[in-house]
Amino acid sequence: MESLLKLSRLIDGLNTRIGKSVIWLVLIAVLVSSINAIVRKAFNLSSNAFLELQWYLFAGVFLLGAPYTFLRNEHVRIDVVAGRFSHRTQAWIDIFGIVFFLLPMALMVLRLSWPVFVLSFETKEMSSNAGGLIVWPARLLIPVGFGLLVLQGLSELIKRFGFLKGLTPNPFVKEEGAKSAEEELAEAIRKRAGKQGDN
Repeated sequence: MESLLKLSRLIDGLNTRIGKSVIWLVLIAVLVSSINAIVRKAFNLSSNAFLELQWYLFAGVFLLGAPYTFLRNEHVRIDVVAGRFSHRTQAWIDIFGIVFFLLPMALMVLRLSWPVFVLSFETKEMSSNAGGLIVWPARLLIPVGFGLLVLQGLSELIKRFGFLKGLTPNPFVKEEGAKSAEEELAEAIRKRAGKQGDN
C-alpha cells in the first residue's frame, strides 16, 4: 500500500503543478478578450484567430484544471445526500463512483479522442473560419485532460482505500487554515506583482 500511496502523491504533485499553472490561462483569456473587444470597437478590426484563441484558453482551463479541482475535492457533489452519511460511507460512495462512473467515462473519452487528435495533427487541420487557428492543439487538450483526470481518479481511489485502512488523512475534512482556490489565486497574483515591483 505504501508504494500506491507514493504513486498517489506523485499524481497529486503533477496535477497540482498543472492546476496552479492553468489558473493563469484565465487572465490571458480575459486580456485577449478585452484587447479583441477594444480593437474591434475602436478600429473596426477583428480576427477569428482571437475568438478561437479564447475558446482554446477556456478549453485548457476546463480540461487541464478538472483533475486539480478533483484533487482539491471542489468538484460538484451531491452533499445533500452524501453529507448525511459517515465519512467511511462517503469514502465507499466515492470508490463506487470512481470505479463505475468516472474511470470508465474518462477512459472512453481518452480512447475516442486520441485518434481524432492524431488525424488532426497529421493532416495539419486548420479552422474552417477565415483567419482561424490550427486545430490540433485544441484537439490535444481533450486526451491530455482526460488522461490527467484518469490519473487523479486513480490517486483518489488509492487515498479512499488508504483512509478506510487508517493510512491517510480524512479526505472529507479540509485542513484547518486551508485556503480556497480564490484565496490561492489572489495570493499568487500578489506575489507575482511583488516580484515585478522588485525588478
